[in-house]
Amino acid sequence: MLSVADLKKGIKLIIDGDPYVVTHFDFVKPGKGQALYKCKMKNMISGITLDRTYRSGENFEPASMDERDMEYLYKEGTHYTFMDQQSYEQVVMEEDAVGDAKNFLLENTKVSVLLFGDKPIGVTLPNFINLRVTQTDPWVKGDTSGNDSKPATVETGYVLRVPPFIEEGELIVIDTRTGEYSTRVKG
Repeated sequence: MLSVADLKKGIKLIIDGDPYVVTHFDFVKPGKGQALYKCKMKNMISGITLDRTYRSGENFEPASMDERDMEYLYKEGTHYTFMDQQSYEQVVMEEDAVGDAKNFLLENTKVSVLLFGDKPIGVTLPNFINLRVTQTDPWVKGDTSGNDSKPATVETGYVLRVPPFIEEGELIVIDTRTGEYSTRVKG
């Protein structure tokens, strides 16, 4: 069990049967009475944010999370299927649980899946991923309008800004944390 004194930013705990992560934490000691602990917590499944105030002496159940290396297999409708690398067990996630990671998922991509019990609640991608440009405007040599980037669509359908020298069919590296172009794949 966790006591209120153990709370700090990033701690995962269970409230009303759902996993929450503490996003903000303040300790308040009024002139009179018991100390108060003010917390902002985010539900790790639904994304709802709670503001709660606790008194010293209250206890919480820690949320047991498990992170497993998995491989993305395929998408069917709004469901994404992943396979555990060790047990070959498959788990299915809803599109809203996958979040922005869907913009960078290609079949056979290795990812980390966060599980609460047996329920998958999040995906962590590698920091950089290689994707092929499927559509972009051609670069006009001598175009010095000051615009140093242009939109490009990659094979997952994600649209990002790239330098003007990037052409259709090129493999580029994208930073999955920001969703921005990083560099061209050499070779």
